[in-house]
Amino acid sequence: MWGLANPDRFMRFTRGWAAILGVAAVLLLTAGLWLGFAAPEDYQQGDTVRIMFIHVPAAWVSMAAYVALGGTSFAALVWRHPLADAAAKTCAPIGAVFTALALMTGSLWGKPMWGTWWVWDARLTSVVVLFLFYLGVMALRAAIDDEGRAGRAAAILALVGLVNLPIIKFSVEWWSTLHQPASVFRADGPTMTADYLWPLGLMGLGYTVLFVALWILAIRTEVRERRIAALMLRQARES
Repeated sequence: MWGLANPDRFMRFTRGWAAILGVAAVLLLTAGLWLGFAAPEDYQQGDTVRIMFIHVPAAWVSMAAYVALGGTSFAALVWRHPLADAAAKTCAPIGAVFTALALMTGSLWGKPMWGTWWVWDARLTSVVVLFLFYLGVMALRAAIDDEGRAGRAAAILALVGLVNLPIIKFSVEWWSTLHQPASVFRADGPTMTADYLWPLGLMGLGYTVLFVALWILAIRTEVRERRIAALMLRQARES
């Protein structure tokens, strides 16, 4: 795997993978949505429960993407490898989109369940903080002209943001919140029936595969842009 840290090897190895993973994501998401809408209504929430199949996987991937951002930021900061920096740079906007989707669908779900679009609940607030960290990493990169300094500053901020992940995870246990506790990843097993568990699992897998596909595509685009910029700079110096 360390060999893939070489940009040339990475570009050769990932050629065509974005398209393959994209197709796989579409198939998984289609199957998940079909099973989700075919599932029976919840005895308490009715059809509103189907928002879960969009909201929950988005929340999962928003956190997983930040773990990826933190890992690549650490690698870029310690080893100063350009591919790790490119991976961190491209991960932030994708993760921000999934986080925004989680917040918006959570608000849509909260209105009929809680009677309000938003509450400053511990879980909701910590996810907003996650979204702000994503935006902060992106803004910090954009604010500094020097690519190297921008990458190091953004990497430090991304690593600081990792502290927020356990707060998101355990917020419903540490504080009294409106948000329900975990229903899938529990020590005593899932609390939902197979009618909901299967489509939710497919949607979660589909979201994850989609994230990887988009990330690979974004990294490849970033590598090409940096190569073009380096070539143009070299030509400008020679002329």
